[in-house]
Amino acid sequence: MTDAEDTRRVVKSFLEEVRSGRSPERAGEFMAPRVLAHQVQSEDPRTVERSPDDYAGHVREMTETWGAFALEVEEFIVEGKRAHVRFSQNGHHMATVEGYLPTRNNVQQINSVVYEVEDGLITQYWMHIDRAGVVSQLARASI
Repeated sequence: MTDAEDTRRVVKSFLEEVRSGRSPERAGEFMAPRVLAHQVQSEDPRTVERSPDDYAGHVREMTETWGAFALEVEEFIVEGKRAHVRFSQNGHHMATVEGYLPTRNNVQQINSVVYEVEDGLITQYWMHIDRAGVVSQLARASI
């Protein structure tokens, strides 16, 4: 199997099973024991280290915040050991976010992520989130 084929298979399965919220407990099947998560934010770029268990907890927190959200992949480009994925996450505002009390209104979050796969596991990723767009939706809903 070529790097690109392996990368596509791992990332596609990870998105469908883990990131979607369907089976976060399966994170260890797709992620290395130590994953560098580069949070690309203009105001506060940072890199955090995640384990599969940490990531599963992160997905569970997203489910508590946004309910049973839908994940729609809009773009999936693979080159060698890296995959660029742009997706939207549509859920409902179920918990306090950025000081906004839950409204249960629909909220769409746009994400762009580059995943790197080595030896059949995700070893790092670079995540861009339209956080301003999420806050704008929350502000409109709370008026």
